[in-house]
Amino acid sequence: MALILQNKLLGVIKEDIRNITKSKLTDLLKKENIKAYQISQIYDWLWVKGVSDFSEMSNISKELREWLNSKFIINSTILKEVYTSIDTTIKVAFQLHDKRLVEGVLIPSGERVTACISSQTGCGLNCAFCATAKITDFRNLTAGEIFDQFVLLNKLSVERYGYKLTNIVMMGMGEPLLNLENLKRAIVEFTSPKGINFSPRRITVSTVGISKFIKELADAGLNVDLAISLHSAIEQKRKTIIPYSKSDSLNRLSEAIKYFYEKTHNRPTIEYLLLKNFNDSITDAEELAKFCRSFPCKVNLIEYNSTDDSRFSKTTHETLKDFKDFLHSKNMVVNLRTSRGTDINAACGQLVNKNLSKKAN
Repeated sequence: MALILQNKLLGVIKEDIRNITKSKLTDLLKKENIKAYQISQIYDWLWVKGVSDFSEMSNISKELREWLNSKFIINSTILKEVYTSIDTTIKVAFQLHDKRLVEGVLIPSGERVTACISSQTGCGLNCAFCATAKITDFRNLTAGEIFDQFVLLNKLSVERYGYKLTNIVMMGMGEPLLNLENLKRAIVEFTSPKGINFSPRRITVSTVGISKFIKELADAGLNVDLAISLHSAIEQKRKTIIPYSKSDSLNRLSEAIKYFYEKTHNRPTIEYLLLKNFNDSITDAEELAKFCRSFPCKVNLIEYNSTDDSRFSKTTHETLKDFKDFLHSKNMVVNLRTSRGTDINAACGQLVNKNLSKKAN
């Protein structure tokens, strides 16, 4: 903040170089007679190695590094806290350049490691079952900040598990589709053959179901997977727990999901959080089965993870089994998603920057 103020007083405002699109940055650097191979080197340092300072660009001349530093900044992200669960899941708190905090999670499974990444520093959708909704003063993350989470989590994964990341799920803090432009740009950088070259089919974008942006994501041609946080296929119930759905009906959502499938040929996942005596009856299962008739999909059933002051509780094992068995009887593909990291508040719906002073690694 002091640096920004100083720059303003001097009449110079430096822009984060990663906020500039690749084409625009390339044009800008070419106008300064910077050669094509040097531009490629700069891009590599920014979007492959993920450096936080121009001085780290060791194969670039000192003169060019100093020029870059005089014109731009790199708003870096750091690991603030690391928590390790008894089940080996890891939750981290990232500190952004403006001191805001976001959380991410590493979920190991054999040789596969999934990174759960945030898209906002809080969330404005106010879903009744989600702790992140309690953070009302929030902002969108930049493409660089989304990218930084990957870089830092990948490094941590190698250190702790001995494996690089194999999957990315945009299921951390925030609603990804309300930060769609930065999300798309980050995904482009993740999947670029000249960058990290991460497979788009190993990236899943999770959303409460913002119909118009689901279609926009489909039209973007990114070829990522889609997960819908449905949680009820009964209109009034869904409005109760997901206030946003009051302005976006189940019919519109169904049409958007169908559009996504027809455009991408990627089978979406329907996420369904089972809440005791609320959405876990056979009637609820029947409505879910009806909703899923319009498109091929798989259903992930999720057991509720408690948060402070919540009015909900976990459904019983018997009820869960009956619900799952009913869906199977309708020839649906159903998985029970096992909650990981509940002892460190790393499970679905628990990310809220809680107890940061109590480091648990």
